[in-house]
Amino acid sequence: MGLLATRSLISPLPVVIALQVVAILLSLWARITFGRRSFHLAANPTSGGLVTSGPYRFIRHPIYTSVCLFCASGIAAHWSSSAALLALAVALGAMLRINSEEALLPELYPEYREYAKRTWRMVPFVF
Repeated sequence: MGLLATRSLISPLPVVIALQVVAILLSLWARITFGRRSFHLAANPTSGGLVTSGPYRFIRHPIYTSVCLFCASGIAAHWSSSAALLALAVALGAMLRINSEEALLPELYPEYREYAKRTWRMVPFVF
């Protein structure tokens, strides 16, 4: 909301629009693959089986990845120290949720450890 309020999120630049469209499509693909499970405010895993298809075949957290990509694209087009701080807040929030979920997932899904060994958290070949 802060990025939107400071007009640091949306840009008319074609490359930013393209990256944000990719982010939206990734998020939709992940959400459809994840199924009818609801999004929880707390970072607790849902029952129903470990999802390893769709974008989850490549990265463990495609929805967080898409949020970070969407925000980073807008910030790159509207660089400022306040936008950078807001982007840092988004990234830190995503990392906190990822760490919380990854601490809880092996308890519910023992196969998660093996899955985590063969997939990337957010960016293939990087992180």
